[in-house]
Amino acid sequence: MNAAQQAEWQQQVLAYSQAINAYVDTGLREGWDAAGKEPAVPELQHLLQPVVEHVRAAFAAGNDRDLKAELPISHEAMIPLLEHVGCAVMQVLLLDDGSILARIGDWYQDGGVMHVRGREAHWLEDILFIGRSADRRHYAAASAAGIRVTEGWQGREVARFDWPTGQEGLLGELGGSDVSWAQQPNQLIPFDEGQRLLLVSSHGIWVLAASGATRLLPTDAEIEEDREDLDDDEAFDMRYDMPHGAVSPDNRWIAVGNQGSAHLVFDRDLNLVASIGPHSEYPHFACFSEDGRHVAFNACHFYNGTTIGVAVADLPGMDTDYYADDPRQTVLQEGSRVYATACRPGELIIGDANGYLRAMGWDGQPHWFHHLGSTISGMDISADGRTLVVGSHAGYLSIIQLDAEAARPYQIGNARHWEEKRWFFWQNTAPFCW
Repeated sequence: MNAAQQAEWQQQVLAYSQAINAYVDTGLREGWDAAGKEPAVPELQHLLQPVVEHVRAAFAAGNDRDLKAELPISHEAMIPLLEHVGCAVMQVLLLDDGSILARIGDWYQDGGVMHVRGREAHWLEDILFIGRSADRRHYAAASAAGIRVTEGWQGREVARFDWPTGQEGLLGELGGSDVSWAQQPNQLIPFDEGQRLLLVSSHGIWVLAASGATRLLPTDAEIEEDREDLDDDEAFDMRYDMPHGAVSPDNRWIAVGNQGSAHLVFDRDLNLVASIGPHSEYPHFACFSEDGRHVAFNACHFYNGTTIGVAVADLPGMDTDYYADDPRQTVLQEGSRVYATACRPGELIIGDANGYLRAMGWDGQPHWFHHLGSTISGMDISADGRTLVVGSHAGYLSIIQLDAEAARPYQIGNARHWEEKRWFFWQNTAPFCW
């Protein structure tokens, strides 16, 4: 690309970022009527190919110069290209050595796991999906043969689990159910020193142990109700959308849900101890705070949603209805359909369907927001709470230094976080870093 093209891209991207940040700041302080018309996204489609080719070529040549100063990143400007090349960067794990594991491809797609170290990214052979315990000590690596749990990443093996057959419990009476889903999990969470594992999939949420698999969802009542709704010639298919789960850091509590359930919490003996009505239409996500004192539940409707928080001490015996005004519940955030979270002391960070990271306290007070773009699909935070890694459906893997001295000029948001680098995992091309 030539100097004129570079200058045009830089000027337009930075002008848009400055304008949109000013627009949002005014809207939040004075109201959206005072903010006026939202700034228009610059027309830069004619520069997309030369800009991306320049960045890709510089990376391939081993050029470590930070190109983001002369060629700032703009998700909005790249949308016409992303419609053809983007792919989901799902489960994201930041290892203690600073390298990153990322599942490339959505759960229902043929995909695999990339290991990103420095400026290198390579596929991990035969590993389909990954997971980690809440205390960061145990890792799960899933292959066609089963799920292996190790102490540390690829360390000493502590357990190995077979995939559920789909015939456990009541399902054994159904017969003929398609179990091809088994090797397409949404989440894998080891707990109890790696001796048990929470497997979340669209066809069931299970706790795996040496003694076998126990189904938490769908419940027996859900299955019977769904069977009763079938036509006489219709086959039963145990598929439930929006499955999700979380395990508390002390392994005492398991929070699960799906589109048709309430927010449910089980104890470590797998007894149901709480059923909490969502504050939007469909339960969508759950997580525990890093100290295990709070649990957050998100429910969604289309691309919007509401997140509520509950003190873990209040969970036993809790039974509330949809949209209940209960003093034990705190509305943490309204507006976001949540796909990923990370926690650090006093702060919950959510990633939503509109490409935003939003941070808040457990009292519901907003802290900051940062825009990455597309739908956020994976997130992890370092043990010291200073580095955040975020994946999105645009094929992004962003590495962000939190609480920096300044934000990059192209960033959209109100926080002083510094995007260190952004990887691009796009279809039909080698990964590259910008």
